[in-house]
Amino acid sequence: MVSTELLREIVLFSGFDDATIDSLAETAEVRVLKRGDVLFAENDAPADLFVTVSGRIAMVNRSIDGRESVVALMEEGDLFGEMPLFDGHNRSTDGRALEASEVLVIPYEPLRGIYSNDPAQLWRVVELLASRLRTMDGVLADSVFLDVTGRTAKRLLEIAGDSDDFSLPVTQEELAGMVGASRERVNKAIASFVRLGWIDQRERRYHILNRDQLELRAR
Repeated sequence: MVSTELLREIVLFSGFDDATIDSLAETAEVRVLKRGDVLFAENDAPADLFVTVSGRIAMVNRSIDGRESVVALMEEGDLFGEMPLFDGHNRSTDGRALEASEVLVIPYEPLRGIYSNDPAQLWRVVELLASRLRTMDGVLADSVFLDVTGRTAKRLLEIAGDSDDFSLPVTQEELAGMVGASRERVNKAIASFVRLGWIDQRERRYHILNRDQLELRAR
């Protein structure tokens, strides 16, 4: 059975009592994914929501000519795939593992029963959706106010977190999808950071040399 402690850490379930958490844990399972494994595809009929236990899962849209855009990156503790639980529509993106990952799979049906029996729990859903909207506002603002170089700087800083040394967990093509630009333009932006002495790059290993300047460029 899935650890109840793991479920309690999820904001959507933080108001559930012990008995409800125990019953939900009995229905959930952990799924192990390799890099490149597809958890679900766009337009799939949905039946579960997911929580990233470890690794990274990309939410990917694909254009008619095959180009990809990473619209969201789900890391440890992030919940995703919940929208069809409430609107009944099919998946709106692909969900693909960018590295070896584990995800918690939670069926919709037990959750529907919980919300029907205790509608007050839906305030947690409202909180989650408000957070999603705030995140989307930020993404839209980036697309309007930041050029490709600025968006590249921001994505590199997000991947690095608090560390100045990090490895890129995605391919150049996937990074370009996260930035929302061509691989060539993203590579050009990274090359400019190296030339300016802001970062050092050795294949997929990076070292931030001037975080202040990189952060300024990401604004």
